[in-house]
Amino acid sequence: MSLQLSVDRSSPVPLYFQLSQQLEAAIEHGTLTPGSLLGNEIELAGRLGLSRPTVRQAIQSLVDKGLLVRRRGVGTQVVHSQVKRPLELSSLYDDLEAAGQRPATQVLTNAFAPASAEVAAALGVGEGSQVHRVERLRLAHGEPMAYLCNFLPTGLLDLESGQLEATGLYRLMRAAGITLHSARQTIGARAATAVEGERLGEPEGAPLLTMQRTTFDDTGRAVEYGTHTYRASRYSFEFQLLVRS
Repeated sequence: MSLQLSVDRSSPVPLYFQLSQQLEAAIEHGTLTPGSLLGNEIELAGRLGLSRPTVRQAIQSLVDKGLLVRRRGVGTQVVHSQVKRPLELSSLYDDLEAAGQRPATQVLTNAFAPASAEVAAALGVGEGSQVHRVERLRLAHGEPMAYLCNFLPTGLLDLESGQLEATGLYRLMRAAGITLHSARQTIGARAATAVEGERLGEPEGAPLLTMQRTTFDDTGRAVEYGTHTYRASRYSFEFQLLVRS
């Protein structure tokens, strides 16, 4: 492992936590990719001048988060990183790519369908009128990350499945001259159904994060309504909170 690791013994932050944070950052940024071996605790402790219990505690904290796994006869191995998505008007594809996660897409549905009451209200169209429905499975490092179901007004832009597999929906919208301006978004959580669990590689009842988003262009027109589910073991939303004066 050729990571540049160091600890500050004068810092009030515990040494094990300093080490675990550096290792977690290396996993999140793709420096340590899934399948990478971390090296043994003795070697790591010797490099940093730390005790084995301190190194063991740092590694165990990442094992508990699901980022590392101890395999008998193999050693400590990187499993995957958890994507921390900022709450801003960006696409999952762009966020995964920026995090070095090598996004890929499987298009499950790309067709026209009648708008439900929920979709019609979000897009400002008549219930039962035709809308463009796109269902995709988003993967990172070959593992399912999220199920994305998006609805767009008809005539907004042409969407080919090959394009949707190659890049993100928002990139295609911008390339078509659509200026994304703002969005209204709701985030929640619930247990996975059997179908959702099979789709995302999680057991039935596993926690899922949910998101509903209506996106508007610079004229105030609703251009997209999405309802998405994410693996909570692999994904989180990150907030920045400000004190209101």
